[in-house]
Amino acid sequence: MNKSQRHAIANYRRRLRQRGITRYEVRGLTTDKELVRSLAKRLSRNDAAAGELREEVARKLNADQPLRRGGVLAVLRRSPLVGSELNVKRKVDRGRKIDL
Repeated sequence: MNKSQRHAIANYRRRLRQRGITRYEVRGLTTDKELVRSLAKRLSRNDAAAGELREEVARKLNADQPLRRGGVLAVLRRSPLVGSELNVKRKVDRGRKIDL
């Protein structure tokens, strides 16, 4: 490779880094090569469709893993009602006395 080709490749990779795209190596089956390439190309767009695809793939990959503890608590902490100063206390009623 001559100097101008190396310079062009360096500039191209620099522009990719500025967009947040990095190069990495993946090992897999030859039959999956085009699938992985197309998946990476769609994810690199970083638009709404890529976000949905990213979530779906992550959900499929994590489906066989056991659920983590505290999931409900994490959802409640992300609720829009956090910090809204709601009064959730209720009056304690001991019931009535019964003669037996």
